[in-house]
Amino acid sequence: MKIATYWHAGTRHVGRLSADGSTVTPLALGERVRDIGALALVERMALGLPLPEAAGPAVPLASVRLDAPLPRPRRNIFCVGKNYHEHAREFAQSGFDTSIAKPGDDIPSHPIIFSKVPESVIAPGAAIRIPAGISEAIDYEAELAVVIGRGGRGIPAARAMEHVWGYTIINDVTARDWQQRHKQWLLGKSFDTFCPMGPWLVTADELNGADTGVRCWINDELRQDARTTDLIFAIPTLIETISTGITLHPGDLIATGTPVGVGIGFKPPRYLQSGDRVRIEIEGIGVLENPVERS
Repeated sequence: MKIATYWHAGTRHVGRLSADGSTVTPLALGERVRDIGALALVERMALGLPLPEAAGPAVPLASVRLDAPLPRPRRNIFCVGKNYHEHAREFAQSGFDTSIAKPGDDIPSHPIIFSKVPESVIAPGAAIRIPAGISEAIDYEAELAVVIGRGGRGIPAARAMEHVWGYTIINDVTARDWQQRHKQWLLGKSFDTFCPMGPWLVTADELNGADTGVRCWINDELRQDARTTDLIFAIPTLIETISTGITLHPGDLIATGTPVGVGIGFKPPRYLQSGDRVRIEIEGIGVLENPVERS
């Protein structure tokens, strides 16, 4: 099942996509949809309630404007650094990796967890903005994001997938100079527009997050092309690690890391420029595409 948050006739809706992806049917989720989008559905289903009835007729997908499926997440997005083997080596060799304390630290022994603020989220098609006079080292990171359904604390890895509602795509846009300068990564990851999300949510029964293709193009150039089989820490381990001391809630997001091929990995680095288009495709989900503009 694919669930979209979208604008139609001046109102935000949440709806189910048809099997062929040509139409979307609004769901009767009440007024909260106008503020929190598909989070209203995730919360409902986490309580064991059925999919709500249609709130109106299906409309052509081409006639709506897609929003981020969770336009304002309930709290910071959990993110995982250096979680693909080849990217970990790429980042370690870039000179920007502040997580290395000694030789051999390029492959982490434990998940590296940081976060992005909710206000960084933007919709498919919205512009990633280069903040003029603040940073010119803006990078892209294609990522599979996990959407938590049933919450909990102390979730063992063996039961973790029971807590996954579904998946979406996130672009973990990063100001590399700020990431390096401030050592902790929140500032360089959380600028306005630095978290494109979408195009919709896909339920866990339709996607194998353990073996899923992740690709990213800058304009027409394929930069990232990997499978989640290359993850250092698999999704169950990430859920177990985060929930050990933090209660997870329905709608929480975990961005699972990015593959090799980011801009900082090139010599010289190939950062995003005004006029670029970032296109991310994840197998079983779809395509998230955003232009790049100077603010």
